[in-house]
Amino acid sequence: QVQLVESGGGLVQPGGSLRLSCAASGFTFDAYAIGWFRQAPGKEREGLACFSSSTKITYYADSVKGRFTISRDNAKNTLYLQMNSLEPEDTAAYYCATQCRYRSPTIVALTSGYWGQGTQVTVSS
Repeated sequence: QVQLVESGGGLVQPGGSLRLSCAASGFTFDAYAIGWFRQAPGKEREGLACFSSSTKITYYADSVKGRFTISRDNAKNTLYLQMNSLEPEDTAAYYCATQCRYRSPTIVALTSGYWGQGTQVTVSS
């Protein structure tokens, strides 16, 4: 069974940093595009970053470019999201998902993709 398990969320002060992890299992990790999304209460889901397994290119949303960095460890089947210079507006539930795609100017996930259950990030003083 395909599983994606996010971890690393929590409470952080504005300007702080946090690193999220997404542990994957049940599929060929390096054969699929995989990325990060978030959703705050009352707001639509937002694609943040997408790593293309075919081109090895990482795409970022304008809202996080320069602050967030995606990386992956194929040996550990784990995807990471390093978040710096966090702002209260970054408060949301964060999810990893397979089958992300960059469709300018947005990052989306195909309906064939798989999702984790999410991890909560709260940025507050």
